[in-house]
Amino acid sequence: MDYGTSNLDPLSDVIALLRPNTAISKPITGRGRWGVGYAAHDAPGFTIILKGECWISLAGQEPLSLRQGAFLLLPSTPAFTLSSHLDVACEPRDPMDKPVRHGEREGEADFESLGGTFRIEPVNAPLLLALLPRMIHIPASEGRSTRLGQVIELIVEECDGDEPGREMILRRMLEVLLVEALRWRGMAPADTQAGLLRGMHDPALARVLGAMHADVRANWTVAGLAKVAGQSRSAFAARFGEVLGCGPIEYLARWRMALAKESLLRGTKTLDGIADEIGYESASAFSTAFRKRLGCPPGKFARMHAAAEPT
Repeated sequence: MDYGTSNLDPLSDVIALLRPNTAISKPITGRGRWGVGYAAHDAPGFTIILKGECWISLAGQEPLSLRQGAFLLLPSTPAFTLSSHLDVACEPRDPMDKPVRHGEREGEADFESLGGTFRIEPVNAPLLLALLPRMIHIPASEGRSTRLGQVIELIVEECDGDEPGREMILRRMLEVLLVEALRWRGMAPADTQAGLLRGMHDPALARVLGAMHADVRANWTVAGLAKVAGQSRSAFAARFGEVLGCGPIEYLARWRMALAKESLLRGTKTLDGIADEIGYESASAFSTAFRKRLGCPPGKFARMHAAAEPT
């Protein structure tokens, strides 16, 4: 990809680097009173409630009721509990890649959901997941009439059937669901932590983010970006920091490093080529900036992760 002339929007850029694919997708059912707890893991987790209701409690947050038709996405999954009732003791469990039944083993389930995790590119995951909200909860009442609701209905329909190619179709639909959830417009700014999604909901900042991502090579300044936003330099800098959680030049530097790591992992470009594509004057300038941020030179980074790739 020629990053200097990318016509992708910032969210598409982020998702392209994460390269999400469905790692685990399984039916989860329950009957009666039950409760389970899971440890944190650095991968997006999701659940779609197909029948009944349950409670989810994330570490440090109030319990949340999930009813039939609701969708929940956790871009980086913290420790959490899932239960039929708030007063149920929750047993520790390990994630499984096969169907799970909670509570009473006999009888028709009164709770059904589809849950799982997405596998993402680990090298850029910490940076890119930090750009996203901690949780995206879309109640059935809000998502039903949207494109996202339509995707959920197709997933539910596919789960109910037994057609050839079912697993492949489900994986692809769940990947589409991830993207639809991340760009869902029903999220109020107050519900979104500082990060990319909140910035994309601000028209002025969305123009700035689009400009930076479209021409990452440019010698951007705060004053120049303020002009793109149509704001004074001081007002723009304050607003960007509040909404994105870092200054505009720091955001650009982080994004350049994310692109550099992607190129180094692929191993198809020279240091001079990478430096030119992301806006550094030379391979030496790029190497110095990379070492300062990552703690090792680009070549060593590439070798370390190439050695770890088979695992």
